Amino acid sequence: MPIIGPDDPENDHWDPAWDNHDTPFRRWLYEKLTTAGLESAAAADAAGLHAPANRYNGLDNINTAIIATLTGASPAAVRAAHKADLAEWAREQQLRDHPDLAVLDADLDRIQHRS
Repeated sequence: MPIIGPDDPENDHWDPAWDNHDTPFRRWLYEKLTTAGLESAAAADAAGLHAPANRYNGLDNINTAIIATLTGASPAAVRAAHKADLAEWAREQQLRDHPDLAVLDADLDRIQHRS
């Protein structure tokens, strides 16, 4: 898998904010990893590695199996968390592309309350 980031011309849509962006998949992954016994810092690092790549490159069978093994979750649960994350991301993109002030305000309230 190629290294993705701001210096990679093949992946020019990479958003560096994804490295720290709070997403449903990142929260799910962190929770599952800490429940599985990983220390908080290691869980945060692993979630930081997999969560941005999940949105940018998708989630292949190998990464699904790795995450399932690390978290003790089933591959189906990993895929479900991934799909839920992509659904939220699609909604965020729609709001950015065609913001209606009332909907945007409600969405900003939702984002504020999830932290």
